[in-house]
Amino acid sequence: MQKKLAKGEGAGNIKGDLTGYRLMKTPRRFLPSLALLQAFEAAARLESITEAAHELDLTQSAVSRQIRALEDQIGTQLFHREKQTIRLTLGGATYAREVREALQKISQASMNLRANPHGGTLTLAILPTLGTRWLAPRLPQFLRTNSGITLNLVTRLTQFNFGDDSVDAAIHFGQSDWPGTQSCYLMGENVVPACAPELVEEFDIQTAQDLLDAPLLHLTSRPDAWEKYFIRHDIAFGSLHGMLFDQFATAAQAASAGLGVALLPTFLVEDDFKEGRLVPALKAPMRSEEAYYLCWPCDMEEYEPLRLFRDWLKEEAQNFEMEHNQQSI
Repeated sequence: MQKKLAKGEGAGNIKGDLTGYRLMKTPRRFLPSLALLQAFEAAARLESITEAAHELDLTQSAVSRQIRALEDQIGTQLFHREKQTIRLTLGGATYAREVREALQKISQASMNLRANPHGGTLTLAILPTLGTRWLAPRLPQFLRTNSGITLNLVTRLTQFNFGDDSVDAAIHFGQSDWPGTQSCYLMGENVVPACAPELVEEFDIQTAQDLLDAPLLHLTSRPDAWEKYFIRHDIAFGSLHGMLFDQFATAAQAASAGLGVALLPTFLVEDDFKEGRLVPALKAPMRSEEAYYLCWPCDMEEYEPLRLFRDWLKEEAQNFEMEHNQQSI
């Protein structure tokens, strides 16, 4: 039998253990049908009932009726209607953004289910260069031993809110301080000044001090990397200027083209060194203070595809670190 609240108790005053109480169902008026939400989202995005009707393959009057029905259902006006035009109310604009995000999540969930009807989809956010140069060549091994898992990859350069994104986990470089997540250490890295062979000769780079005379290439996600490098080598410096790049791959390509010296993780440019596109401007690597972590929302801890991927990736990364990152170039 369902327990009753003591006399005088209201839902807003309930504290402590709620075990045994049934969660109140969301009133149906706050759960509009997808048809109403799609009509509203299209009209809000296109700012036109006519264009929304064309996109949805409906009549203009049908879209208008659906939007009116939605406004009646939730008891709020969503549009200002002026002659033949519509304009979102302030509340309507916020609602449109949230509805769009919800529809996108439903669409993504449906695509994931279609791709793998037996479940087991893992959507992973990766750092672009790490993902293409280090992770991607290793993924066939994971997928061969976990054939029931569908792995989707998206790129993210910085931290984001998992609650607002259809991502299950992310590979992150920095500290293990991502709010609202759990994490496991993967590996550290050594970085080294790298450039085209001719640049070493042009600027006669022999010491860390000489690097100050060369053009320096910077990464937007690590704006203080060069400062840390010179401090680590006890080099006094003023303002450090130079070209900015958002990915290691483009910075490495610019360095190989002779545009300057980039501070790059050694394990990501091993092939560039082997093939002569890049050379260490100075054989003085620096161990980064930050490291690579796999992060995931706390409520995903027991998700089986994540658990399997986490165990595999942790072992793969730490074996690689033992074999490579402790070696000098």
